[in-house]
Amino acid sequence: MSVESQDIIIIGGGLSGLSAAKLLSESGLNVLVLEARDRVGGRTYTIQGPVFQYVDLGGAYVGPTQNRILRLTKELGIQTYLVNEKEALIHHVKGKSYPFHGSFPPVWNPFAYLDYNNLWRTLDKMGNEIPADAPWKAPHAEEWDDLTMKQLIDSLCWTQTAKSFAQLFVNVNVTSEPHEVSALWFLWYIKQCGGTMRIFSTTNGGQERKFVGGAGKISEYLEKRLKDHVKLNKPVVKICQTDTYVSVETLDREKYKCAYVICAVPPALTLNMHYDPPLPPIRNQLIHRVPMGSIIKCMMYYKHAFWREKGFCGTMMIEDEESPISLTLDDTKPDGSCPAIMGFILARKARRLVNLTKQERKAYICQIYARVLGTEEALNAIHYEEKDWCGEQYSGGCYTAYFPPGTFFQFSRVLREPFGRLYFAGTETATKWSGYMDGAVEAGERAAREVLCAMGRITESEVWKEEPESQDVPSLPITRSFWENHLPSVPGFLTILGLSTVLAALTTAGTFLSKKGLPLKCF
Repeated sequence: MSVESQDIIIIGGGLSGLSAAKLLSESGLNVLVLEARDRVGGRTYTIQGPVFQYVDLGGAYVGPTQNRILRLTKELGIQTYLVNEKEALIHHVKGKSYPFHGSFPPVWNPFAYLDYNNLWRTLDKMGNEIPADAPWKAPHAEEWDDLTMKQLIDSLCWTQTAKSFAQLFVNVNVTSEPHEVSALWFLWYIKQCGGTMRIFSTTNGGQERKFVGGAGKISEYLEKRLKDHVKLNKPVVKICQTDTYVSVETLDREKYKCAYVICAVPPALTLNMHYDPPLPPIRNQLIHRVPMGSIIKCMMYYKHAFWREKGFCGTMMIEDEESPISLTLDDTKPDGSCPAIMGFILARKARRLVNLTKQERKAYICQIYARVLGTEEALNAIHYEEKDWCGEQYSGGCYTAYFPPGTFFQFSRVLREPFGRLYFAGTETATKWSGYMDGAVEAGERAAREVLCAMGRITESEVWKEEPESQDVPSLPITRSFWENHLPSVPGFLTILGLSTVLAALTTAGTFLSKKGLPLKCF
């Protein structure tokens, strides 16, 4: 059997692997991408159809500070458009819908407000202590890694209102439950995405925009540039290294030979590969410990955008254990065609509802939309599309891998560490917007430059590169007001209230005693 020879083989034809291939190909190297699926794109997935033109059933959103993906798509000629947020958002809680404007729903109970404010402020403050490129060096790294996010939330929040929304916040951002994830990992994850406000916001945040034609176009355009240097339906099952070369074998027993390999797939999926020599112990232990998040992405289409007519933009934050959907966004096309609402079934709910039929999920979702939006028009969907990422063999889940408690401190330090001639990419290895398309591009380009450095083509100082801010999608600074910075927490307020009560009692007593002609020290 003949063995094809390449300079570099890249395992995985998602955004990270294709970004690495693009950079290396432009450097004059012979590159081959081996993709297990019958398509490129990885965790981005755009399909076409007569009812909806195109729809993103995988990664879709992009926003300010995601400068690498914005630079790449500008080069490819792919434009962005704003996700609609002109009208009011809805916060549905305790069976009622409350319209609001802004990133987070307002809270009228003063104790709950203090609790909310302290939660976001504290999460950002703790995150700022964690180096994005070396989270294990954080002053409290080991201590925070031993905590779950549920334990941290319970220790910070005094009101059930804040605790419930904090659970939704974790579900939405990492498609996992608070009790499943390390506090150190989650704090790092939020920090490297720009903080609580940046990651959760639509306007000026991670969900501000989408790509015209769908995010899948990015990988499709990269595949066209690479021409016949991308092979589909090629799951890699074996990687063997010597001092001078690497051999790679696919499931259909094709063999390839190269100088270096870049692995650009989620860490847990590399368990399906055989290594000779075996992976180093910590790397081997790592890939046994990083499960993927759980999500079903749902797109509901209607004849017209009735929610806009009612004064709602299409964003719904739904706190209801009986609701399959936790968060929605308007998915109508920028020209107003194909009115649609995108909804996420997340974490525990995705696992609970995964065995329903597609039609059962559709009916269930229409019912909650009718309840939240207050109209039976929501029951009259004309089309429905969904993607269950829990059942995707070559992803294992979405959006990203997460670290359970007790794992991030020890194992995160080997995420990007090469093993001989084997290098690692994938959004999980990024240091900014990890878990997003931008992180995938960062990781792919960084791994490609590491290979160029190993080949003596660039210096070590050129491996890491800062990305200039996009001029087309500039970021606005996120700041807190004086009161947001200085309002006490609930226990702080109670302490102040307690001291005030004591001082008031002493003042009253002093006045009484002075009238009796007695010194205060006798009280």
